[in-house]
Amino acid sequence: MPTVLLSISGCASTSQYDAYTEAGVVDNNSTQQLTTKQSGGGYYLDDGPGDNPPDDLHLIPDAVPKLEPLREANTRPYEVMGQSFEPMTALEPYKTRGTASWYGRRYHGNQTASGEIYDMYAMTAAHPTLPLPSYARVTNVHNGKTVIVRVNDRGPFLSDRLIDLSYTAAYKLDIIDNGSGEVVVESILPEEIRKIASSNSQTTQPVGKEKNEKSENEAYLQFGAFGNVDNAQVYLSHIQNQLPWLRKVIGITKHNGLFKVHAGPYASHMLAQHAANTVTRQLAIRPLIVID
Repeated sequence: MPTVLLSISGCASTSQYDAYTEAGVVDNNSTQQLTTKQSGGGYYLDDGPGDNPPDDLHLIPDAVPKLEPLREANTRPYEVMGQSFEPMTALEPYKTRGTASWYGRRYHGNQTASGEIYDMYAMTAAHPTLPLPSYARVTNVHNGKTVIVRVNDRGPFLSDRLIDLSYTAAYKLDIIDNGSGEVVVESILPEEIRKIASSNSQTTQPVGKEKNEKSENEAYLQFGAFGNVDNAQVYLSHIQNQLPWLRKVIGITKHNGLFKVHAGPYASHMLAQHAANTVTRQLAIRPLIVID
């Protein structure tokens, strides 16, 4: 495979960037190698959906916006494939229409540009210039479906692509089968984030069990599902480092060929919900509640 020389200014390198160098790009007029799925769609090389995606993807909630400090390393200008990019250095209005693609198993468990671990079953996205981390509302212009994603990676770097969605985000927008779709991407600004946080705090249910509450099955928090145990272990370590209070109750279970990062058990759905809310406030991810 030909050697590709690309310049990166700062710390903009991502798993997606690495994949483009592996795909055989020789110059700006070259094209990526595609594995065709159906007419009108495709995905890169050996990328694609997992072998056993969870059955409840439609139940995975959108990312919950929160105010987070921007990573300085991801605000520096950089170059990829002969193109120059100048990332936004603050949360500012952004609304653009273009083509969304998605990335899956090839990058699942790898490090993103923000230093986090990519989980194809979480509600995240990659964008060339939006601040990292930040939140965006993505709307499918053909069916009106909308999701909120946490932007934590760089890419895509093809001129006809606006944003790369996680597998779950693309699934919820109904663009999995075609491989891409036309969307509107709009940044979520601090004022709206504060309103969302205020609304969530007012609707949070009290923790605890009433004396006459009906007994429930034990509940768990699912943080991610991986086809490879090594990737699951990397993500487990990441969660344990970020949330030390979960270390005694979080681990890996295997089910239907997937290695799932689970925390629990919790005695009731309500207690699991409280733990999930705490995780979201501290780490800006929403774990899925599963009942045993």
